[in-house]
Amino acid sequence: MMIPTPSRFHFWRTVYSHGWCALEPFRVNRDARTLERVCTLSDGSNTLVTIRASRNDSGIDVASLTRLSRRQAKEIETQMRAMLRLDEDLAPFYRHVSRYARYRWIPRLGVGRLLRAPTVFEDVVKMLCTTNCSWDLTTSMVTNLTNMLGEPLDGRRAFPTPEAIAGVSESFLRKHIRAGYRSPYLLEFARRVASGSLTVEAWRTADLPTDELYAQVRSVKGAGEYAAGNILRLLGRYDYLALDSWVRGKYSELYHGGRRVSDTTIARRYREHGRWQGLILWLEMTRDWFSEKFPF
Repeated sequence: MMIPTPSRFHFWRTVYSHGWCALEPFRVNRDARTLERVCTLSDGSNTLVTIRASRNDSGIDVASLTRLSRRQAKEIETQMRAMLRLDEDLAPFYRHVSRYARYRWIPRLGVGRLLRAPTVFEDVVKMLCTTNCSWDLTTSMVTNLTNMLGEPLDGRRAFPTPEAIAGVSESFLRKHIRAGYRSPYLLEFARRVASGSLTVEAWRTADLPTDELYAQVRSVKGAGEYAAGNILRLLGRYDYLALDSWVRGKYSELYHGGRRVSDTTIARRYREHGRWQGLILWLEMTRDWFSEKFPF
């Protein structure tokens, strides 16, 4: 199927907007220039989906490994639109940054859409796996979760369901997933979602002030200021900077010759951008990625 994309949409710059494309069940096929992942449908079935930019860049071409019914195809389209943020209106953001000469490269390059998983559950689990650790450890944890608890499909695996994670023990997560101190947090989160006591999928469409939504995200144990701020970015809310050691280091290199500065100093630079400050910060920190097709 071909799915039309908004103006100024750039497929590869969306795929490489942050590290999610390198985490299972996402995979980048550099030779074929495609993004792949196993998608889980509401009927419990799984299919391997391959996504590429259309020839004239007016859309994305999506191919499924298995034959889909009309309803399943519509569901895959909905997932693709959510993952690539095709329905997010960035026009107000582009108008804002165009007022500043130093940010006019943002609309020119068509950046600002951050890749996300088909579900909020997957995004939150992955974000918890990024806290207080190296990217290599994050990759290892997510790979272990997918390979050990995800449903198999032709040599690949789907991301595990809340029920799959909720059904194992904390010791399993520590020993086999290597999740360390995150293990009880992952387990409690999965159990809350599986039981229906926490409806995280509603966060993407929640008609709540950002501070109230932030408080709901912070109710997930293990989701501190960094994790909650980044989860909000994937929900389309950019009010928080979500600073971590990498961002702090990158900022100090760009603006202070490598000298470390306080979080207050960083916040002062972006405060005037209000609801867009977290997105502007992230795009500035990753600007050098956009000069290469495969930056990592």
